Amino acid sequence: MHGPRPDDAHPMPGFARVCFIRNTIRNPNIIVGEYSYYDDPDDSADFERNVRYHYPFVGDRLIIGRFCAIAHGATFIMNGANHLMSGFSTYPFQIFGNGWEHAAPPPQAFPNKGDTTVGNDVWIGYDSMIMPGVTIGDGAIVAARSVVAADVPPYAIVAGNPARVLRRRFDDATVAALLDITWWNWPVERITQHLPQIMGADLAALRDAAAAIRGMRKSPTPHR
Repeated sequence: MHGPRPDDAHPMPGFARVCFIRNTIRNPNIIVGEYSYYDDPDDSADFERNVRYHYPFVGDRLIIGRFCAIAHGATFIMNGANHLMSGFSTYPFQIFGNGWEHAAPPPQAFPNKGDTTVGNDVWIGYDSMIMPGVTIGDGAIVAARSVVAADVPPYAIVAGNPARVLRRRFDDATVAALLDITWWNWPVERITQHLPQIMGADLAALRDAAAAIRGMRKSPTPHR
């Protein structure tokens, strides 16, 4: 066996609070990699309710990589939440019509920070909030109830409101090596084979595993 089936919405039998997100989302502007899960005792299959102000006419996307762990109550605020701040009032008069629609600003006038991107192997803690246009790097950790309003570097731990980097999980050389190895892109059977190296902290062992996998990919197919 090579781990749980990625197309199984609830990969842990009898434990419906954990859901592989990509199997239940319906919005085409939410893109999620395999094995990323949401943990929620109320309704783990309805992850989309935590993606707020995600209006189709705005066009922004929420992109989440592979092997992410997202805790109960984590919320993603999208660009549709933005109001104009350039005038004296931020009130959206135009959306109510009845004579107010004549003041509707052009769509391009509204602030848009682009897509929100979560890398691979990211852990997002309980009740945290991710603001529009943020990029969270691979291997990062977002502490519970953090408000992430700026980009998070790979393998950083952030906490607070606004979230600040507390520390890097590893030194720069190790982070660079992990971003080169990208174990999350390996075939799942190789991930299964090398779980001790992935879950451990021996960089040399993980490098050896990565080199072996790359060697297998480059090996020519024998002629028959």
